[in-house]
Amino acid sequence: MDGAKAALVLFVSALLQLAVLTEYRAFRTASVVLVALLSIALLRGSVFGAVAGFGTGLLLDTATLGTLGVTSLLLTVAGFWIGRYGETTARDRFHAPFLSVAVVTVLYAFGQLLLQFMLGEPAPAGLVAGSIPLALLLNLVLTLPVYALARRLFPPRQLGDRVTEVRLLG
Repeated sequence: MDGAKAALVLFVSALLQLAVLTEYRAFRTASVVLVALLSIALLRGSVFGAVAGFGTGLLLDTATLGTLGVTSLLLTVAGFWIGRYGETTARDRFHAPFLSVAVVTVLYAFGQLLLQFMLGEPAPAGLVAGSIPLALLLNLVLTLPVYALARRLFPPRQLGDRVTEVRLLG
């Protein structure tokens, strides 16, 4: 059931980003899809985050007619890493979603720049570096409501469920 809920949330966030946020110049750098994916990955783990990231990236690549696989690769890695962060640390800490979004927003921008450069496409480094502060601010503002919605839809697992959290010894 979590898979269907995640697919619906990520599909709606992709529609919101592509249909609404890209129409307003100030909000073009915001990524509600990235924030939603990271919130879900933080709550459900690395494998779930990687699969959700791949599917969402494929959806975005086909919807924007971009180079197929670039966004999929970046969101797969982001979903896996943040899911792993959620598994190995206390995901109930207040700063976890904000730290996740801040780090991945910056790494996502530089990863996209690197992939465009490697594929031989135009990669304006100055433009990307100049847009990072605004993207970081907008994504951090989006984090609180999106993460609150994700916690409602994906509550922490009960003791009877399969254990997905890693316990560190020592």
